[in-house]
Amino acid sequence: MHNVVMNSKTLYDLVWASRPLMQAAEACVERGLVDTALTVRMRAVLEMLLAHGELAVPDIAEKLEIKRQYVQLMVNETLASGFTTQRPNPRHKRSSLLALTDQGRALIEGIMQKEMDVMKDIAADFKDEDVSTALRVVQAVMTKLKAKAEEQPW
Repeated sequence: MHNVVMNSKTLYDLVWASRPLMQAAEACVERGLVDTALTVRMRAVLEMLLAHGELAVPDIAEKLEIKRQYVQLMVNETLASGFTTQRPNPRHKRSSLLALTDQGRALIEGIMQKEMDVMKDIAADFKDEDVSTALRVVQAVMTKLKAKAEEQPW
């Protein structure tokens, strides 16, 4: 049996380490965007479109787990910069589909390749099974915390 008190404290520390982890990751992403005309939030839109193909704003918002209105601002920036284009959505008259332009696709593919190079460098310091375990734990904790957030207040 696990030591629940020690385990819960370590898990608590893991959860709270996520903020500085994300800040460090965002700083690396920002550094990689220098001279690209992309912001971190524009990059997020391009990444979603690269991974999932054409999407409407509500779909992007759902995948990023942020408000649709904020995603609309992000999308407007990608459209104005020529990295994305809109086309009619056959499923919804008022919610156009967004797609990468050739310029947007080339840009996000290049950026993500550079980011993967950084990850390969960092990954060299860890065992594959340790990284897999960490990912499994983080995903499980995230799922459980989301479920707890939906419950009645404690």
